[in-house]
Amino acid sequence: MSSNLCSKKNFDILIVEDESILAMAMELKLKKMGFEISGIATTAENAIRHTINYYPDLAIVDINLNSTKTGIDVATYIWKNFNIPIIFLTSYYNDKILNQAMEAEPYAYLIKPCRNEELKVAINTTMHKHQFFFKNKTLLKPNKTKFINLTKNIKFDTIQLELFIDEKPFYLTKTEKKLFEILSLNAGKVVSFNTIFNFIYREDVYDLSKLRSLIYRLKNKLGFNPFENLYEEGYRLKLENDNENI
Repeated sequence: MSSNLCSKKNFDILIVEDESILAMAMELKLKKMGFEISGIATTAENAIRHTINYYPDLAIVDINLNSTKTGIDVATYIWKNFNIPIIFLTSYYNDKILNQAMEAEPYAYLIKPCRNEELKVAINTTMHKHQFFFKNKTLLKPNKTKFINLTKNIKFDTIQLELFIDEKPFYLTKTEKKLFEILSLNAGKVVSFNTIFNFIYREDVYDLSKLRSLIYRLKNKLGFNPFENLYEEGYRLKLENDNENI
């Protein structure tokens, strides 16, 4: 394989590493090899958010992240939702970890510390194989947006079920997330009270007052009302482009 393969394209690489010093060392190493760095993510949440917003060409992911989500969780999400190739890094190896890692379908699996030559060959091989199977990168991008924009600075992530205000996660309870989830599945359309209630609470007895209380508490918590009650039939999410269509 030609050593100049990477010079044909400046690959943007996302580094997912919870130890900042190691992440910066990796960034410097990759830049010396001639690669572009899309970004550094020290948490699983930041890695996912970065992928959604910037769509890197390749992700180098440390399996061991100090969070509830592992590097395997991050890599699985990135691959299944965006078909972005993954290279795993880990400090130790065993069959159990390897089997778990394979679920994310990585192109390479490297043991730290790895030599520069090993890393460069892994990146070259990964991108060569990936471009062979996926000729047009635009075909890999999801057809549907992951975010629903409620206002210019407020959006809801329909995959992770997270609300962002000014790009920062806003805490939602489980029931609040389920409310946003059912309404975002039918964004712009009215969802009946009964449908919403059954989706959130899964109770046999329909209680509209309970649903109204949830709406009331949530709009006070947010400081604005993203829900619209239409003709006493149900609720719909108010979207950013609603005003443009008036």
